[in-house]
Amino acid sequence: MTFSILARDGETGALGGAAATGSLCVGGWVLRGDIRAGMSASQGAAPSTMWGEDVLAGMRLGRSAGEVVADVTGADTGREWRQLSALDQIGRTGVFSGQSNTPVIAAHEFDGGVVAGNMLANDSVPRAAAEGYLSASGSFAERLLAGLMAGRAAGSDSRGLLSAALLVVRRDAAPLTLRIDYHPEDPLDALAALLKRATSGEYAAWAAQVPTLDSPERVLDRPDA
Repeated sequence: MTFSILARDGETGALGGAAATGSLCVGGWVLRGDIRAGMSASQGAAPSTMWGEDVLAGMRLGRSAGEVVADVTGADTGREWRQLSALDQIGRTGVFSGQSNTPVIAAHEFDGGVVAGNMLANDSVPRAAAEGYLSASGSFAERLLAGLMAGRAAGSDSRGLLSAALLVVRRDAAPLTLRIDYHPEDPLDALAALLKRATSGEYAAWAAQVPTLDSPERVLDRPDA
């Protein structure tokens, strides 16, 4: 029901993910991230949000994405109805695709990232999304969104799209978590507009002053405070 991309920004060390689907609320169902652990995308016909959390817990212990994906999926007798991808702190990836999900089911791993999807129009969508991300310019978040747009152009979810989401985590900034939970016309364009608003103007200036892992005691820079 979904296609997603997870990637590590080699320049900043940020970790990010983006997802889109022909159903509702893709961000809440699919994406999980913790800069101290990695990223996960849990999706499929009967997605397990517990899978996403369990993968992060395993990577937080220093285990590789591939090892943790194998353990989490192997222990679940319902795994064939689910799909899971993961990215650890240093950019290693893991992916599992249950074969009871609705075809087309496909995945593509690349250096520092992974794209996976099910109920796709064709099996070229994951590779196209990866290539769209890798060839894009702009900020890390903008490049992740470019990956989704390339996946849409290559065929997308076979039903079209209704929701989209973006999540970026890093040590020196607050998490950037954006969700378009329902948009019957174009959730990716709506997500692009939200990204622009969230990374400019007064909102971005305020967000730059909140506590982070690198600066946990940061407070607002207000002369009247």
